[in-house]
Parts: sequence; C-alpha cells; structure tokens
Amino acid sequence: MPAVLFSLMLLGALCGLGESMSREEKSRLRNQVVEMFDHAYQNYMDHAYPADELMPLTCRGRVRGLEPSRGDVDDALGKFSLTLIDTLDTLVLLNKTTEFEAAVRRVLKDVRLDNDIVVSVFETNIRVLGGLLGGHSMAVMLKDGGQNMQWYQDELLHMAKDLGLRLLPAFNTSSGLPYPRVNLRHGVRGPETRTGTETDTCTACAGTLILEFAALSRFTGDPVFEAHARRAMDFLWEKRQRNSNLVGTTINIHSGEWVRRDSGVGAGIDSYYEYLLKAYVLLGDDQFLQRFNIHYASIMKYISQPPLLLDVHIHKPLLPARTWMDSLLAFFPGLQVLKGDIRPAIETHEMLYQVTKKHNFLPEAFTTDFRVHWAQHPLRPEFAESTYFLYKATGDPYYLEAGRTILDNLNRFARVPCGFAAMKDVRTGSHEDRMDSFFLAEMFKYLFLLFADDEDLPFDIEDYIFTTEAHLLPLSLSTTPHSQSIPSNRTSEEEMDDSNFEWTCPNTRLLFPDPAYPRHLREPIRTAVDKSCPRAAPYREPGMGRPPLRAQDFMANNPEHLELLRRMGVTLIHLKDGRVQLVQHATQAVSAVAAEDGVRFMQEMMELSSQQQKEQLPPRAIQIVSDPFFGRVVLTAGPAQFGIDLSKSATGLRGFVTVAEPYSGCSEITNPEYVRGRIALLQRGQCMFAEKARHIQKAGAIGGIVIDDNEGSSSDTAPLFQMAGDGRSTDDVTLPLLFLFHKEGNILLETLKEYREVEVLLSDKARDRATIFKGKPRPGSQIEGSADVEATEGGCLTEATTPTNFEPISQSLISTLALDEIKPSQEAVSDVDQDTSPMEEASPEEGVGPAEKEASLAEEASTAEEASPAEEASPAEGVGPAEKEASPTEEASPAEERAPPTVADSTQPKEETDSEKSEEGNTDSNQSVDELLADWREDLEAFQQMEKDEL
Repeated sequence: MPAVLFSLMLLGALCGLGESMSREEKSRLRNQVVEMFDHAYQNYMDHAYPADELMPLTCRGRVRGLEPSRGDVDDALGKFSLTLIDTLDTLVLLNKTTEFEAAVRRVLKDVRLDNDIVVSVFETNIRVLGGLLGGHSMAVMLKDGGQNMQWYQDELLHMAKDLGLRLLPAFNTSSGLPYPRVNLRHGVRGPETRTGTETDTCTACAGTLILEFAALSRFTGDPVFEAHARRAMDFLWEKRQRNSNLVGTTINIHSGEWVRRDSGVGAGIDSYYEYLLKAYVLLGDDQFLQRFNIHYASIMKYISQPPLLLDVHIHKPLLPARTWMDSLLAFFPGLQVLKGDIRPAIETHEMLYQVTKKHNFLPEAFTTDFRVHWAQHPLRPEFAESTYFLYKATGDPYYLEAGRTILDNLNRFARVPCGFAAMKDVRTGSHEDRMDSFFLAEMFKYLFLLFADDEDLPFDIEDYIFTTEAHLLPLSLSTTPHSQSIPSNRTSEEEMDDSNFEWTCPNTRLLFPDPAYPRHLREPIRTAVDKSCPRAAPYREPGMGRPPLRAQDFMANNPEHLELLRRMGVTLIHLKDGRVQLVQHATQAVSAVAAEDGVRFMQEMMELSSQQQKEQLPPRAIQIVSDPFFGRVVLTAGPAQFGIDLSKSATGLRGFVTVAEPYSGCSEITNPEYVRGRIALLQRGQCMFAEKARHIQKAGAIGGIVIDDNEGSSSDTAPLFQMAGDGRSTDDVTLPLLFLFHKEGNILLETLKEYREVEVLLSDKARDRATIFKGKPRPGSQIEGSADVEATEGGCLTEATTPTNFEPISQSLISTLALDEIKPSQEAVSDVDQDTSPMEEASPEEGVGPAEKEASLAEEASTAEEASPAEEASPAEGVGPAEKEASPTEEASPAEERAPPTVADSTQPKEETDSEKSEEGNTDSNQSVDELLADWREDLEAFQQMEKDEL
C-alpha cells in the first residue's frame, strides 16, 4: 500500500463544521505554546545541559549517579544529553531553525555514546535513536530547502547508526526479544556489563522498535536493524493468546511464557499496538495491518467498555483484571483516529477530558468511578496527542477548547521559575523535581499543531509519521530500497495508486452528517463523570440484629470498648513489630449470643476494611502565602477526624502561625496573647490530638498544626494518617487541625524563625495565586465557603466516615484483624484508604527507587511541595528553589505490580490517636525551637539567595 496515502489517516479529514475560535485567538494560543516551550527549553539549556534532564525545582541538571537513584526510571538516562536530543525536531516544527542548527552542533560536539552505563533499550530507542533520526530528517529537509544546514553531512545519522549498533547486543536471545537493558559500552555479556541477567520484559518494550530500527535501515541501507525489530514483532505475534488474540503485559524473553497475563491498552502494552498500525503506514507492509486489525477487534470486544478501557486476563478475557485505568491509555483515542474508528475515540477522549477537568491533570491511574488511584502526573502528553488527532479528524472547535484547558493548567499548576515541574499529587498540587524529556519532545509538538494553520508550519506535516515519542519520520521511507532479506508483503508498484485506496480514509460526510454528532456522543459521558465521586453510602449493617458495638465506632484505646470485645471473645494481640491484631475465639465469649455478636463485629470490620480500600482520603495542604513565598511552598498534611473539615470549605483557612506554649499543647496555653487569632503550632505527643485542639481553641486560636516529634519522618516515606479523637464527643472542637511530619514541619518552623510573620493557607488542596490573593482577605480570618460539597473543583474528595479501619484476615475458626503500626506504648493506629503515597506508578519504564538521603530545605520544598501549582504571572515572581539534592518520590512500574500487603507489612495510610505515646524518643520534647531549627539555617540562606537571584 502506498504510504503517502496515510497522511490523511494521520490527520483525518476536516468535516467542515466551521470553527468558532477566531484565527486571532488560535494565533494567541499558538504563540503561548511557543513561549511555554521557550521557558522549558531555555531553562534546560541554562541550568541543566549537558545533563540528561532538568530538575526544575532546584534549577540544576539530573546526572545519573550524582542524584539519589529513582530505580528503573533512571534507566532512561545515559549521560547523552537526553533532553536536547529528544527536542531536536520540536525546534524545527516550532520554526526555530537557528536554535536547531546550534543544537545539532552541540550534539555533535558534546554527546558521547560509548558511556559505561546501563540504559533501557526501550527508552533509548524511542528517545535517543528516535531523536537522532528525527533530527536527521529535519536537517535533510532544511538542507534541501537551500537556506539552512548547508554544512550538514549526515552526522546525526552516523550517530544514530553508532547507537543502533550499541543496542543490537540486547537482541542476542533465542527468542529474538531484546533484553530490557544494555550497557552502551560493553553490551549484555560479561560481569562488566552489570546487566544481561534479566529474564522478563514488557510487551511494549520489545514491540516498540520497528519504526526507529526500520528507518535506520532504510536511511543507512543496512538491513540488520529492521530484521531484528521484525523478528521481535513476529515473536510477540506468535505468542499471542490464540483464543482471545490478546497479548499479556510481561513476557519471558527466553521461553516466551507470559509472566503477567493481564491485557489492556495502557502501560506495558500500549505502543506495541501503536507500532503495528504505524509500521503499516510507514513501511507499507500489509502483514502489520492484518495483525493490528485482529488485535483491534479483540480490544473492542473485550477491553473496550465505552468510554472505559479496562484490562482483562488474556486466557479469560471476560474476566476484568483490575478496576482502574492508567493515564498512558490516553493515547488510544488518537490511534483510533488513525484507524478511522472515530466514535469510540470521541467517547473515551471525553471521559479523559472530564477526569482532567476534575483533577487539573490526568492522574497516573484512576478508578472506574473516576477517583484518583495513583496521584502523580509527570506531565504526560498522551491526552494532548489524542486531542490533536481528534481535532484534525472532526474539525470540532471543542477540541481547541480542550487544548486551551491543557495550556492553562500547565501554566497555573506546573509552571515554576526554572521550567515545568511534574505533579507529585494532583489533589494537593504538590510537585516533583523532574521535567522528563518527553515533555519537550511531545507535549509542545501536539499543542502547537493543534492551534497551527498550514501556513504556520515550516513543512508539510502530512509527509511524516509520528513515532511514539512524537519524532518525525518521512513517509518516503516506504519506497526506499532495502534488502530483500527482510520479509515484505508490500504490493506492487502498479497497485500504489492513490485512487485505489480512498476507502481507507474515514468519510466524514458519513461520520458527521450532523455537525452536532460529536456533541451527542460526549453528553452522556460528561453526565456520567459529573455524577461520580459520590459521598460514602450509609453503612449497611451486615447480618440480622444489632451487635452491642459497631465496628465503625470502635476505638482501640477506649477501655469500655475493650471490655465489650472481651465479652464477645475478641482480644487484642500486640505484635513484635508494633502492630496489633484483633482475634476472635467464639468459645471465649461470655455467652452464645455474645459470640454471635463477636462474629458480626468481625464481619463488620472486614466489610469496613473493604469499603475503605475503595474510598479516597486525600491529603490536606498547608501553603505558605506570605512574602516572599507567595503560595509557592506547599506542605502535605494529614487531616483530623474532628473540627472543621477543610474538604467542605471552598477556600480554606488563612492566618499567621505562632508556636504555642507549652509546645506539646497538653495543658492550658500560657501565651494566649500570641495564639489568639492565629494558627497554633504544636508538637505531637504526651496527650490526645483532640486535647491539644481544645487547649488552643480555648486560647483563641483559629486553627492548629501538629508537628511530628519523630525526627526524620516525612510524607515522602511514611503514609499520612487521619488524627483520631479521644473516644468521646469532639463536637466542641470547631477549628481545623492538620498534621505535619517532622521533615515538613521543620520547613514551617525554620521559615517562622527567619521571617517572624508567616502566613499560611490551610485547605484541601493548593490554590493558585489568583484564588489566594483575590480580594486580599484579612489575614487570619475564617474564609467563607464552608458549606457541604460533594466534590471540590480540583478533585473528588471523600470524607472519612469512620474512626478506624482494619486489614482483616479470615481463618476457619479465628478471624484476625490488624491495626497498622500501633506502638507497644498504647498508641492506637488504624488504616484509612487514601492515595497520599501511592506504591505504584503507571509508567512501564519507571521503577521503584525511594532515596534514603537527607534533603535540603529547597528540596524539602520540592518533595514536600515547594513551588506549588500557583498560577505564576511571571517566572521571575516568588522564591527560587535552592540548589540542593533531591529526594525523589517512590515509584513502581506496573510491570512490577506488587501483591496486596500482608497484615505484617501493610503500608496503607492510617488514623492515629496521640494518647499515652511512649516517652522513648521524646526526652527532648521540651527542647527549644532554636535547637529544633539549628540544622536548617544554612539551607534557608541558600533558599533566600535563590529568591534574590530569581527576583
């Protein structure tokens, strides 16, 4: 089939609906895309180059080996100036030919590919090899134009071939599937390689090579690269499940056995399907299209449940494998446009758009009722990609507005002085100190093209196909002579007549006889998403009758409750690791009726645990809004079960902070003249949380912040919990109380020590600058808007409805329940399900790697949410982050998805009471604030210096 015909499939066919957005407005948005690109690119060049990536919160480059390891995610870094190579063809598309020429010269001068470093074959292929080939394509195009790059002699292509040869040793397996990693200098064999022992790889990792490797073969005339990529694709096809025609997520590279048999269109598989269809478009081989069509029919039969796309088991495709979706599947509507199947593309895209509008960004994973499952968002471009393709296919200006939403959210929530920072938690607006290279390679291409007219482009985009990294490969490669040793089912030259294949392009006059057709498809989906995030349903008591103690009312430190449990034959067992189990022995109950009540109580506990695992308890945010921070520092905080619920407040509570005396807050406050009308800072320990709240409330405080006394604790490494009451009514507590771990609390204390007058905003999530300073509310006043709401503007927040949650284990005669991390000194802890510290991330290339290193104040503000998603009127405003080491968040590849936690190692977030906490470790509880803050003085000075530099 002629490749030139599929340019129409790439862009669709405009259906002539007419654009409601003016040319002037499109031009303004297009220019805004360019300005945002310049902000990201220039900061990389100024602060990070020649490092692989920019760390935008600390304004420095990420060099592998010099920063704390992030696990598998660092396998994309090879000390080859990754971001610059990944950005080459973006420069040309955005009409920056001068910058492109300078960038090519830098690559040729500075980049080495023979580094003794282990890299991901998949990431290096799509980002570096693809970037070099895309750059070569652009250089040739410009040179042929006669004005630029006249000196160019295929230097980028020579580098691409050198890299391709360095990747080839990874294919030395009996199956032809590549090892997942390779040493750029030593290959995969021998101890010096530090790799070659892996047995598994993801389907996308092995099946996303054909475009780059075939292009390299066609450009150089060396067939070896295309042959290896085809062999890998052939093997995956042969190993598909023959009944369902689906492939699994992870496969053994030696035996071909499926290691993970769940199948979807997201992480781990996504680009395998993409490359089957695009290989047909680029290479003209009918075999790729036939395979794609067979897979696609199965996807639509088993995985697609419009507008949802849910993973299934390849051997039992009618059995769902999970109840959540990952953000990488957002590319699929764009692929469906390429396929010509527009209706499901519109439906799925609309679902993704509504989720985006609820959370500002697509969470890394979200449930079927559109709640957050994994809260991170590393500025992925897949949703923008599908938005662009759908606009080209339908001409519907609705998708221009979707693009505007993407732009606005990036500027409001992700933009920081040194670039754009990934979101650590879309619910609070906290940041990660990372800006992946794909953000420059993909996001700005698709957004620029979305708002561009043909005359705005330096070349005809229809002459190229996008790789999965949005690199541009010329469709003319389909007619480039190549070795006959490569199997090919291409049609004869006589058949390559455009008129023979008009049927392959969607006829928009039939698809859209009514201009309102796409809108009719979107409306039901918008309604379904809008009705999501309901309040927790009223508890339905299992079984008959009412037991004397309800599970949802149980307090582990309440003597009356413990006596009731004893009568029902339920006892508490303290484990050596500090956890507590509830065990029921029916024979130990005082009567048969009490034993039956005990069984019902345990059943309630099990149902309660199951229910809470499905609910969300988003963290709260403490945002420093006073000069010089202006809302850019956001600290992740835990809520309380009592007092004002900030999730029901439209704008939160704003006030100045002060340290209460005594610092423990366990007796009457002795400095009420300083506490009155302010937010009191307290130290955890020595008494109940509710008792602390009552004391500061009596002193006239408008809110409270409890700071952990466990030195070194952090929201990065410990799950947040909900502060429990004291077993009696807390209706008298009418102020909000939040909890900060030691690391985040010290940021606030150090700031108070340095600036004396520090104003903060307590809220359910970080606010943008326009919201914070609108109307300039009186500092320290209760802000209006505390009426009940079912969902906040930025996300779905579920109120915690019970004081405790247990991880049940059913046994034949004994029902066992565990309270998470209860200390032997009577501190009661129980689980509440929320995604503050997700243990998994939905990226196939990113792995587990929590850093164990101490972070500086500036990096505290990056991992503990510095540079909040406040809307920035100017990149020069506010505080610049200090140049200290990062402390990355924990991440896990879906390919390494973990089993549910056991009772002994559950890491779910939890509720705590602060009663009778062990005196161990608290001997210094009365130490002065000066002693607590001594270690942070040097970091604050660096923080201030960055502020001065930025201003």
